[in-house]
Amino acid sequence: MFVLAGMTDTVRINPWQFKLKLNDAIAEELNKKLANKVVHNVGLCIALHDITKLEDSYLFPGDGASHTKVHFRYVVFRPFMDEIFIGKIRSCSRDGVHVSLGFFDDILITPDALQQPSKFDETEQVWVWEYETEEGTHDLFMDVNEEIRFKVVDETFVDTTPVGPKNKGEGSEVTDQDAKRSPYSLTGSISEPGLGLLTWWNS
Repeated sequence: MFVLAGMTDTVRINPWQFKLKLNDAIAEELNKKLANKVVHNVGLCIALHDITKLEDSYLFPGDGASHTKVHFRYVVFRPFMDEIFIGKIRSCSRDGVHVSLGFFDDILITPDALQQPSKFDETEQVWVWEYETEEGTHDLFMDVNEEIRFKVVDETFVDTTPVGPKNKGEGSEVTDQDAKRSPYSLTGSISEPGLGLLTWWNS
């Protein structure tokens, strides 16, 4: 679930921070910059683990701040493939079941990765597993806020760095779809025995 990622960055320390120990000032700036942010192809940054190396600090003309190249390790959320999680259903749509882990919400279980056969109930706006038994078919609803056990089957990184329009008249407006793109998302599956709502397997 969590991994240590080695990183390097040049950290700017303002003059009013000189009263702090250098390591403390750098740790504060790194957490301010990275905590709860997604680094492309790395994952969701959680917290600084340690500083492994500090290079020389420099002052530049016209800037009273110090600039220090720092080598450090950061705690990052990036699940491995086929890892099992327990989350809560955030919402349902025709796209699938949207799941939250509390600190991370961009998880989607697509319709083809649900227990089969499943259908989308337009009235209730939930997915329903049509569970077949000898006595007939029972509808098992995937209600919002229910706990769900799922397996991670894919991850997607999207570079959301703003770019200027190619031509003066083109692409000057940001579409809603572009604005809503998540820089990091996971795709889950509950298509195997033992996966799905916890209440399904309790008895």
